[in-house]
Amino acid sequence: MLRFASLGSGSKGNATLVESGKTRVLIDCGFTLSEVEKRLWRLSCNPEDLSAIVVTHEHGDHANGVGRLSRRFRIPVYSSVGTFNSIRDNDFARFQPINIHQAFTIQDLEFTPFPVPHDAREPCQLVISDGQWRLGLLTDTGTLTPCIKEHLYEVDALLLECNYDARLLETGPYHYQLKQRVASSFGHLANGQATQFLQQINTTKLQHIIGMHLSEQNNLPDYAKAALAEGLNCEAHEVDLACQAKGFDWRVLE
Repeated sequence: MLRFASLGSGSKGNATLVESGKTRVLIDCGFTLSEVEKRLWRLSCNPEDLSAIVVTHEHGDHANGVGRLSRRFRIPVYSSVGTFNSIRDNDFARFQPINIHQAFTIQDLEFTPFPVPHDAREPCQLVISDGQWRLGLLTDTGTLTPCIKEHLYEVDALLLECNYDARLLETGPYHYQLKQRVASSFGHLANGQATQFLQQINTTKLQHIIGMHLSEQNNLPDYAKAALAEGLNCEAHEVDLACQAKGFDWRVLE
């Protein structure tokens, strides 16, 4: 059995929890130490039981809490060397460098990283497997590359960025340079890009689809749900979203 949950997803902090057997891995930690402890306990997870932290890239909403969490509970941290060198607080209990073109294992879980176009030093996203089920994670990318599509072509569950609605971003409060950054080839995925991506991969095995990293300024939950539903040719109530405040509760692949 493979199960996963989100502690929160959005520009104010991101963290995803994945578990198989006695292996529990936190992917990213953009929250303060006290906040991440509170959110872990909400999911009935003792921080001391974490096997590792895997960091996808160095931006604060994904990495600000990693150092303190690692030191407090003596948790090893896995990331690319570029990410490690770019994290402000990288004084970890133990650091394990990864090659973002090569799979690695943490106890009962296998992680297959793949590079993504994002304005970070050496970013990656992930496919996580227990040997039977495959969970795909794709956020913080501005372009849908052939490499991304190959890795996520036929997963059993998918956490997919729906960061912004193009019209809301264009007319919204962000200054021009920030709008350009978000919508660039090294920014974030728009709702329409999420729709197109789902239409280009094999979704017949999908048990769970969850929209991630929604912008509070430039998106609306109904818009994101509609985009995912269009991509899957289903009803909007059949897809889920992760929120900033509570993420989402445990989902199970079995």
